[in-house]
Amino acid sequence: MKFKNPKKKWIIIWFILALIFIIAIYPVPPQNPIKYVERENGQIKIEKVYGEEWLNWLYHNPIGEATLWTIAKRKIVSSVYGDMQEKPASAEKIQPFIKDYGVDMSVAQRQNFKSFNDFFIRKLKPEARPIAGDSLTVSSPSDGKILAYTNINNSDFYIKGIRFNVLSFLNNTELAKKYENGAMIVFRLAPPDYHRYHFPVSGITASSNIKIDGDYYSVSPLALREKTEIFWLNKREYGVIKSSIFGDVVMVEVGATMVGSMIQTYTGTTVKKGEEKGYFKFGGSTVVLLFEKDKIKIDNDLLINTSKGLETTIKMGEKIAVKK
Repeated sequence: MKFKNPKKKWIIIWFILALIFIIAIYPVPPQNPIKYVERENGQIKIEKVYGEEWLNWLYHNPIGEATLWTIAKRKIVSSVYGDMQEKPASAEKIQPFIKDYGVDMSVAQRQNFKSFNDFFIRKLKPEARPIAGDSLTVSSPSDGKILAYTNINNSDFYIKGIRFNVLSFLNNTELAKKYENGAMIVFRLAPPDYHRYHFPVSGITASSNIKIDGDYYSVSPLALREKTEIFWLNKREYGVIKSSIFGDVVMVEVGATMVGSMIQTYTGTTVKKGEEKGYFKFGGSTVVLLFEKDKIKIDNDLLINTSKGLETTIKMGEKIAVKK
């Protein structure tokens, strides 16, 4: 498009830029709060979301959505931000974060950290997370909030009626068929949570994960309300734990916006329930467990809360299911 009058050209350009700016700063409509059930007392609470205004802008503002598609979901953005959390200067954010989100530091092995990410991947005292010892129980692999489904094919995942796609999630036709009618348990780790994950059952597994490349969308319910398929779009890794009691259990770690990386720390092939498998660097993340049909009976409180669209708080090592 050619302009005979250069002045008119710049007027149009400035008008377009001003319009983009106005749309970008236009207030996002209020979103429904994220409600969850505190497992210890059954109370329904509202989650304080880290970066809530930023997430709402990305998923509910036209300019924000354009930014999400072109920039925010890219690996380089999460990698650069993750690297920033490794810098010594980032340690200044630790105490305000602990105060704002009520992080219990009495259970941490250390109290001093060289960077924000060093704090983020903190280890806990062994007695802080007792493991459900019965060999016929499944223990939670992480801290966080949990959703549980007895049969993936008979359950809508989150909202909007979009069914969870096992094939897209695992990117393996043969393996996906094995879990089409199986149980699925989803653990969402928010930034304030303990970010190391552990084996939920004992058994035999490969010494390394299968890696599936993908994007870095947020896994917050604020994002999932708009884009349920995030779980099979994001970067993820999985391994299969062969258990004599629970069959073949698939354990998947899913990356998210601002997650620098997933680090696997276990070695060898024989694993024990409660043993550390790895950790997420900075950001909110997700662990997903898949069980074959009729192998487990999920705790009733988790199923009831999920049926109401509510997550339930969970601690690593807590009992979440038993052998069926």
